[in-house]
Amino acid sequence: MEQYAIKGGNPLVGEVEIGGAKNAALGILAAAVMTEETVTIENLPDLRDTAAMLQAMESIGIKVERVNRHTVKITAKSIRDLVIEEDSIKKIRASYYFLGALLGKYRRAEVALPGGCNIGLRPIDQHIKGFRALGADVRIERGLVITEAQQLKGTHIYLDVVSVGATINVMMAAVMAEGKTIIENAAKEPHIVDVANFLNSMGANVKGAGTDVIRIKGVSKLHGTEYAIIPDQIEAGTFMFAAAVTKGDVTVKNVIPKHLESISAKLMEIGCEVEESDDAVRVVAAKPLTHTHVKTLPYPGFPTDMQPQITVALGLSKGTSIVTESIFENRFKYVDELTRMGANIKVEGNTAIIDGVSKYTGASITAPDLRAGAALVTAALAAEGISTIDDIKFIERGYEDFPQKLQSLGAQIEKVSTDRELQKFRLKIG
Repeated sequence: MEQYAIKGGNPLVGEVEIGGAKNAALGILAAAVMTEETVTIENLPDLRDTAAMLQAMESIGIKVERVNRHTVKITAKSIRDLVIEEDSIKKIRASYYFLGALLGKYRRAEVALPGGCNIGLRPIDQHIKGFRALGADVRIERGLVITEAQQLKGTHIYLDVVSVGATINVMMAAVMAEGKTIIENAAKEPHIVDVANFLNSMGANVKGAGTDVIRIKGVSKLHGTEYAIIPDQIEAGTFMFAAAVTKGDVTVKNVIPKHLESISAKLMEIGCEVEESDDAVRVVAAKPLTHTHVKTLPYPGFPTDMQPQITVALGLSKGTSIVTESIFENRFKYVDELTRMGANIKVEGNTAIIDGVSKYTGASITAPDLRAGAALVTAALAAEGISTIDDIKFIERGYEDFPQKLQSLGAQIEKVSTDRELQKFRLKIG
């Protein structure tokens, strides 16, 4: 029974270092199998999801060498199998990136259907459409997505919906296809640019990543490289909102402020001060928070992965706010947990109507998914009294050393696994 025990009421103050971007890391790890030469990846976040990807790679004969906690060397020369159905990989969403990478390099892949957080339907129809357009045969059998091609030919692909996963997957499959590929209505997230930059550092020819049209000239071979992953905008945003809800003063370091603009703008709108420097953002919440409206949108709009965090902040803001979720249809499951802490939120379809309250109170709550779990931690940090949060395995999928980083900012939080440890925590904090 691993859970977080949290005593709220302390403003978070200080500096926190942000790790590598989880969503970029998962695409980059998959892309590393596309060369037989050694690839060195730096600034790799140490998370459950990245560990699952590395485990899956080892299961098919890829050599994985941990240089240190955040650096890994990958050599796919001895790959012996193109079937990935590890139990650990079934639990994570990004398993599907092996489809594009293995199809691109070896013209065949069999990968277990993806898992991940249950935040709504996340079909892979656009991935399949892209692979088929490049000339691959795709079918689903025995819980596996099986894709194979005699040859892959560059083509013009228009994605029906803006999909981060499909953009990355089709891009990987296309870099070693014959001729030119154009992906239109491509997603523009920073981690798509990072995966494209990584592929280019291996000798691919990808242009336009970060815009809605990506142009790829196929190459016959990719080579080894050394590459550092960009900082995680969602981890950074979570700490920025943690500062807001606890009335704190936090500087998040090792970030790209440009990637955080939609988050910074909303924080300023609700009454926080936000100061940007070259690679850091400081959030000061000295005044009472005020209401606003927010709608999640593909990048550069407000990220769906930050929706639970802003909802927690708006729950403590003066007046009535409206949050509209336009990406996933099942992303308000955490609202029941927040209500147990005293929030006044009504969900109607894909919209949450929030009447701000003056405080949250401690409660026993459960993390329903990764980002909502992190948001509930921030609510507990702002609450009066003690909270416990169950199912923290979700949170550990995407946040490295979360309790330790929060402790360094003055939070009273501990990971406990027995009733005795929980009692000890209660006695210690009085």
